[in-house]
Amino acid sequence: MLTSRQRAYLRGLGNELDPVFQIGKGGLSEEILNQLDAVLEARELIKVKVLKSCLDDPGELADEIASALDSDVVQKIGRTFLLYRPAREPQIELP
Repeated sequence: MLTSRQRAYLRGLGNELDPVFQIGKGGLSEEILNQLDAVLEARELIKVKVLKSCLDDPGELADEIASALDSDVVQKIGRTFLLYRPAREPQIELP
């Protein structure tokens, strides 16, 4: 669980990130979850965009992904959200 100070720090880092993943009309699949898991392990903080063609609610999708991957939703803005999970060898040092 992240503190508000840690969330604010991660939001600042996330402003500069481009979306790594786009979830489209296919919705959430096991393959996408596996890819997100691998990228989270490599980068720790990622931005995901939900396209308009996806019928799922972006907020619910973010929460579902976070619980499946044991990560935290740092921020949700419109159809874009930030996910954070510390790696085995952390690269981001939280305040």
